[in-house]
Order: sequence, then C-alpha cells, then structure tokens
Amino acid sequence: MELRGATCLVTGGSSGIGRATVLRLVADGARVLALGRDEAALAATGAEPIVCDLADPAAIERAAAQAGVVDVLVNNAGAGWAGPLAKLEGPALETLVRVNLLAPLQLTRALLPAMLAGGRGRVVLVGSIVGLVGARDEAAYAATKGGLVAFAASLRQDCRGTGVGVTLVTPGVVATPFFDRRGRPYDRRFPRPVAAEAVADAIVDAVRRDRDDVFVPRWLALPPRIHALAPRLYRALAARFG
Repeated sequence: MELRGATCLVTGGSSGIGRATVLRLVADGARVLALGRDEAALAATGAEPIVCDLADPAAIERAAAQAGVVDVLVNNAGAGWAGPLAKLEGPALETLVRVNLLAPLQLTRALLPAMLAGGRGRVVLVGSIVGLVGARDEAAYAATKGGLVAFAASLRQDCRGTGVGVTLVTPGVVATPFFDRRGRPYDRRFPRPVAAEAVADAIVDAVRRDRDDVFVPRWLALPPRIHALAPRLYRALAARFG
C-alpha cells in the first residue's frame, strides 16, 4: 500500500508504540488520525486527534463516525496488569478485556465495511508474545492478546479476495511506559527491551509490503514454534528460564 495520502487511524497514539507509529506515518505523508485520551499529546504528534476512551463502547462508536473512511486501522492501544489472577479485581479485569480485545473488535467492525466496499485497506492488530505462549502472572492479559491472535486468523480468512488485508504484529518486551502502568516494572536481563520505534517501523513495513505476520524482534518467532511442536519441552524450558 502506498502510504502517502492514505488515511490511517492509530489507537493509543499519545505514547509508546502508538506515538512512534503515528510519527512514522506522518513523516511518510499519510493523513493520520491519532486516537487516545490525551488530546494535547495526540495533537503534538502532528496528527489529527480523536479523543476516545476505548473502555467506553459508546465512545468507540462516536470515534469511528468521526474517523469516517480509513485505509489503514492500527489497533495498538492496550492496558496491562501483572500478578496472580486471584488478586486481579473485577473492574480491572473488565478494563483489560474492553481495551485489549473488545475495542479492537468493535472499532474494526465499524470501519471494515467501508474498506470492503472500496476493495482496499489493512487492519493491523498489535498483539504480544504472551498471547501465543502465555506467561506466569499474566493470565488475564495473555488471554486478551490470545483473543487478538484468533481474531486476526479468522478475519484474514473472512477478507480473503476482498483487497483488505490483516496483519498481526507480535512484539516482545518494548521499552515504553507500559510496564510502569501495569503495576510491575520489567526486571529481567533477557530478553532486552526493544525500542518502540522498532515496532513502529515493523508496522509500517508490514502495511507497505502486505505482510500478515510480524515478530519484533524477528527471533521471537521461534518460541511459538517450539510451543506448538513440542509443548511439553516448551513448558519445561519456561519453568526453568521464564
């Protein structure tokens, strides 16, 4: 897809991966709609801000109407939480599911018909490696990201032959404020966090090249393969090394 002049909507556009993606798309000449809750931070990117709380279904419908027809939808916004599932309170669990899973489904549902009618477009879903292999103390978060994996695979089949593509971007650890907001900082020495700009570059490259699956960094494609082909071995390795 040629991005110059294309209309791109990026959720979570005020910080982290979303902000880096907005800046990259703006630099490439796209018309960018940056969706988030902080209007000033969104406007500072040079994009057109759309103020929306993705935990509010009615707000999502209003945001979709404001956006109109888009060529690229980047479902990036996400909420995090780490700790034993038994300690996760109900309201926090509901927010995780609404922001990480229901919001991308609802926003895609609202914007997809115009893409299909025009015979072109791309839906990008930013998942997580834990959505493919799971992780200790991240059961709820991993479940929401796992839902995006199934959504991407199914939607891709639905859109086959229509001119609309679906990309699943699977990052590992990314150096953003995400870990501070989830209530537990990232304290492992390996794998080392990658820059948000690296994920943004992968997102934009995937849109340009019509790529279906992207891992950041690329070697991250290996753990899911081991998980799928040798699950008992994977569980043993995960128990030993995390």
